[in-house]
Amino acid sequence: MTTALRDTQTHIDVLIPAIEKDLVTLPFVIDGLRKYVNHPIGTIYIVSPSSTAIRQLCRKKNCTFVNENTVLPITKKDIHYRSKTWDRSGWLFQQLLKLSGDKICRNRHFLVTDADTVLIRPHTFFQNGKTVFYYRKWSHPEYFRIHTRLLGQKAASPKSFVNHYMLYDSVKLARMKRKIESKCGLSWHAAILAKLNRKKQFGFSEFETYGNFVYTNYPGTVLLKPTLNKEFKKSIHAVPASLRQQLSGSYRSLSFHKRGGYSLRSKATKQTVRPPILPLQL
Repeated sequence: MTTALRDTQTHIDVLIPAIEKDLVTLPFVIDGLRKYVNHPIGTIYIVSPSSTAIRQLCRKKNCTFVNENTVLPITKKDIHYRSKTWDRSGWLFQQLLKLSGDKICRNRHFLVTDADTVLIRPHTFFQNGKTVFYYRKWSHPEYFRIHTRLLGQKAASPKSFVNHYMLYDSVKLARMKRKIESKCGLSWHAAILAKLNRKKQFGFSEFETYGNFVYTNYPGTVLLKPTLNKEFKKSIHAVPASLRQQLSGSYRSLSFHKRGGYSLRSKATKQTVRPPILPLQL
């Protein structure tokens, strides 16, 4: 079997953390994955709080529902990551759920994607035997600081791995978590909570941490491509299929953000609080 054929024939699973606010976009996310992922997809797992509506969607779309409270020894209520003006507890919990994909998915490789991001162009996540990671040109400084605290090594990539989807290798992910546990003397999820700077609104990134771990410890196995994502603050129903097709000439994916409790809004001013970002050298 040629390398190119092996690349496209690698079976993967998909993991999507979701809550009920995602129900508007989630059907389009699932359909986009099945249309544009150039790998055989085994199971699409929807990890969610107990929800009749999400269970119904899973049955309709032939996905597997996973109650988020059965995945880790902690739940969202055990995470206290908030200030007087913002609450990032749920945002952090869904990152821990993503990093638990090696315990949920059956295939060695699994794609994690956000429930508000729709693929509009074909994606192959292996190329010439390398894993394809999609990057952006900026990141939050604290993502790199906690990476060093957790793993004892600086983030080495010149680009940011923070994208709306990422392919994980369960073997490499398990090795990363063991290294965190060895370095910190805690379970991997407890270590993340312990090393988190709770004064920072963006204190940890699962994508930045795993991407840099692979980039550093498995040199030559990563192929970087620009994310080419376009974000909308309106419903996907306001962006019809004809426009999505037109946008596919310039973009790989579209994100329809409805952050709810994840957004950083001051109760006093109702203004979105924007944390500092770190431009990366390209």
